[in-house]
Amino acid sequence: MNWLKKIGYFSAFIIPGLTILGFYLGGIANLATLIFVYALIPAIDAAVGRDHSNVPKEAVKSVANDFYYRFITYCWTYFQLAFLIWAVWVASTTTLTIFEWITFTIAVSLSTGGIGITVAHELGHKKSKLERFYSKALLMTVSYMHFYIEHNKGHHVRVSTPEDPATSRENESFYAFWWRSVTKGYLSAWEIENKRLERKGKSKFSIHNNMIWFSLLPFIFASGLALGVSLLIGQITWIPLAFFFAQSILAFSLLEAVNYVEHYGLRRKKIDENRYALVAPHHSWNANHMISNFFLFQLQRHSDHHYNAIKRYQVLDDYENAPQLPAGYPTMILLAHIPPLWFKVMNPKLQQWNNLKSTHV
Repeated sequence: MNWLKKIGYFSAFIIPGLTILGFYLGGIANLATLIFVYALIPAIDAAVGRDHSNVPKEAVKSVANDFYYRFITYCWTYFQLAFLIWAVWVASTTTLTIFEWITFTIAVSLSTGGIGITVAHELGHKKSKLERFYSKALLMTVSYMHFYIEHNKGHHVRVSTPEDPATSRENESFYAFWWRSVTKGYLSAWEIENKRLERKGKSKFSIHNNMIWFSLLPFIFASGLALGVSLLIGQITWIPLAFFFAQSILAFSLLEAVNYVEHYGLRRKKIDENRYALVAPHHSWNANHMISNFFLFQLQRHSDHHYNAIKRYQVLDDYENAPQLPAGYPTMILLAHIPPLWFKVMNPKLQQWNNLKSTHV
C-alpha cells in the first residue's frame, strides 16, 4: 500500500492533540478540535476528493496481515486510556468557565467517541482475544460496553430491517432514532446474552453474564478515577464522575449519529415470514472521501464491512453499486442534527437510489 496512506491512518491522533493544545491555550482555543473536525476536515475532503482505489487482490492477504495496521489501533487503545485520565484530572483540578467546560468535554468526546469507538468497533470484530479485550476496554471508557454484543450479534444480523434498533427509518429524525437505538440496543444486548447463557445451561444471574459486567465496569472505572483524584488533591470530589459520564454520553451519541447516517432508509427485502434477503453492498451508505476515511479507519466503506465483518480496515473495498453519501461522515453528522436539512438532502437521494435499484432485494 502507498506509504502516504499508511502514514495517513496515524492522523487520528491529531484530534486529541488539538484538544490538549486547545486546553492549555485556553478560551476560544478550546474550539480548535470542533473547528478541525466539522469545518477543516470536510473542506479538505472536498478539495482532495474521493478515493475509489482498492488493494489489488493479489496483495490483500499480505496487507491484511501487516502488523503495522494493528499496531496503530493498539497504540490508540493505550493512548485513549492515558488521554482520558489526563482529561479527567485537568477537568477536576482546573477552574474552567462554563464555556470552557462544555467545549472541552465535547472535544474530548470527539476522540473517545469519534475515534475511540471506531477503533473499538474494528477490534471487536476480530478473532484475536487481545483485540477483543482492547475493544471492550475502549467501550468501557465511554460507558457503552453492550455495543460489543449488540453490534456483532444483533446489528450485523438484523441490519436494514425493522427489527434492527440501529437502522434508521426513512423520515425518522436523528433524535427519535437516538432514543430508540440507545434504549432498545441495550435491551437487545441483554436478550442476546441471556439466550447465549441459556444455550450453555448457565444462569443469567451469574458471573458468566457479560452484560452484568458490561453494565458495572464503567461505574467501577469512573469510581476509581474519582477516588484517585480525591486522594491526590486531598479532598472528596465528584467532578471526575460528572465529567466521565458527560463525555460518555456525548461519545456514544456520536456513535449513534454515525449509525443513523450509515443505513438511513435502506431496507432488505423480506423473503418470507422468517427471512430477509442476505446483506448486500446496497444496504449501507458509503463515503469514499480519502481524508475522513483516514481518521475513521475506512469505516465509511461500510458496505464491504457488512459484507465481510471480519475484514480488516486497510483492505476494505469500494463498491460502485453501493449508495453514496454526498459528503463524508463529519458533514453528514452535522446535517443529521438538523432534521429538516437532513430530509431535504437525503430523502431525494434515497428515492433516487430506490428507483435505480428497484430490482434489487
